[in-house]
Amino acid sequence: METSSSDLKSRLHPLINQLAEIIIATWQENLSLSPYELPEGLGYVEGKLEGERLTIQNYCYQSREFRKMHLELAKVGSNLDILHCVMFPNIEYPLPMFGCDIVAGKAGISAAIVDLSPTNSEKTLSKNYQERLSNLEEIIFTDQRDLPTWGDIFSPFCLFIRPNNEEEEKLFLKTVKDYLTIHCQIANQCNPVSDSEKLVYFQGQKNYCLQQQQNDKTRRVLEKAFGVEWAENYMTSVLFDLPL
Repeated sequence: METSSSDLKSRLHPLINQLAEIIIATWQENLSLSPYELPEGLGYVEGKLEGERLTIQNYCYQSREFRKMHLELAKVGSNLDILHCVMFPNIEYPLPMFGCDIVAGKAGISAAIVDLSPTNSEKTLSKNYQERLSNLEEIIFTDQRDLPTWGDIFSPFCLFIRPNNEEEEKLFLKTVKDYLTIHCQIANQCNPVSDSEKLVYFQGQKNYCLQQQQNDKTRRVLEKAFGVEWAENYMTSVLFDLPL
């Protein structure tokens, strides 16, 4: 397992490796982590996609505030490298969903996205988040991308770009670290909500997961490589599982 994991990391786009290190280091600096057990056989997976080797490596943790912190690295042959990260709050804490993705192909980074998606009934970030995010230095990226049709889960602070050069790649890394640090710091300070409010945050998280499960591109790749049943199980138990 360790050899396979190290082998995959060495074959990924450098920006993906850099971001993976930033994410895990920020978690370690700000949260008290313990391992999160994924369903058996789904931590490290290999398959074939149109004759190309598909490799997936998952890293999962949990803390007081977050029931699951998931970082997925994936590679399809020499054509596609992917980083996918979601932090699932424990529903007793009034926290948004942190999500981040990078997609890299032979031509470079085609998509890079980061957001803190609201889970409350108003579908807005709390005043604390809005103030902290608004105070970050404004960065203008040259190639802003349109959100998918199911993207109403995202906040006004969602950044979805195609970085055009190395400088913009570095600025994207900085933005992710800033968002993630703010998220972890606010989580550290927040108190549990009442039992009635837990249902609100359960529904918010459920809506986020159901919307994300509509990502046909991800589903098609998994179905071609592993079959329809396996893909459904992976989408609903690893990528976007619902809180109990």
